Parts: sequence; structure tokens; C-alpha cells
Amino acid sequence: MSAATNLQPTLWRTCRAIANRRRLRIFGWLVKQPDQTVSAVAHHLRLPLSLTSVYLRTLEARGLLTSRRVGRWVKYHAGSATAQHPASALAASLTLAFLQEAKPVETIFRLATAFTHPRRIEVFRVFHQGPWRASQVRAATHISSWALLRHLRKLESRGFIVRQGSQYAVAEQQGGLGRELARWAVK
Repeated sequence: MSAATNLQPTLWRTCRAIANRRRLRIFGWLVKQPDQTVSAVAHHLRLPLSLTSVYLRTLEARGLLTSRRVGRWVKYHAGSATAQHPASALAASLTLAFLQEAKPVETIFRLATAFTHPRRIEVFRVFHQGPWRASQVRAATHISSWALLRHLRKLESRGFIVRQGSQYAVAEQQGGLGRELARWAVK
């Protein structure tokens, strides 16, 4: 793994947190019904209280939810507490996806799974420099042919890279969430 990937654990960890349909349903409900307690979220989504609590803390740890104590209850809402938080733009993009997409959970899940592995981020960064052949990427990243092919397929099926003859290049993202994930991958 390259040093650049070691410096970017936030994206793949955050994508792993949102590449879960139950956590996405929780986030989506908090977009529509902010300031909910753990028990209210669990009841509404018919999830065990302990699992709901873990999921909420996972999303909060990644900066996608904010909590506040009200008496003896903790209430959650979508979005990060400050604009300076690294995930604030992603939280805003997720919120917009829930407000604009016909099937937001599936759309977000599909996009998030593109970057759930640090090696895919490394591969995507290589393509951000321009079109490359798979063999050139393999030489630059030292990823085995089999693993590289798997990562290329995932990035291509998620719409982040396109194949142009024998080369791959970064695809233009149409949606705000895709653009935000791609931006975060190369920063």
C-alpha cells in the first residue's frame, strides 16, 4: 500500500460506514425526521435497540450525524456539527441524495462501495493523472493483476472510471454525491 493511501483512511472508512443499507435507512430517516432518540429510530425502522445504537455511533464517528444531549436522552440529526469537519460536504451530499433520488439507499450504496477499499482509492488516484493502461497501473501500484482487475471492475461498474480502448480514465460524475466522493478520493 502506498504512503498516499495510508494518509487517506477517512474516505474508505466512511464509505464502509455508509455501504450498509440499514445505516443508510437510518440516515435517510434522520434527514426527514431530525432530532430523534435511539429508541425512536429503532422503533420506526424496526431494528434492535443495541444495533441501532451501534449504527448511530458509527455514522456519528464518521462525521455524518450530530448528536446532542437533551436531559437523559441523546438526539441525533443528519449532518456534521461544523463546516470544518472533513465529512461535512459528504453529509450535505448524502442529504441531497435522500431528498432528490428516487431510490436513495441503492444509489448511495452503489456509489459508496466504489471506495470501500484503500487500494481502489490508490487506483483511482492514478487515473486522476490521466488515462492509463492496466499494466501501467499495475507497475505504478504494485497491485497483483488479479486484484487490480477486480478493483478496475468495481470502479468501472460504479461509474468512476471508463474504459477507452485499452486504457482507463476517470469518468465525469453526474451527481453531487459521486462528485464529492471523487473529490475526496484525490485530495
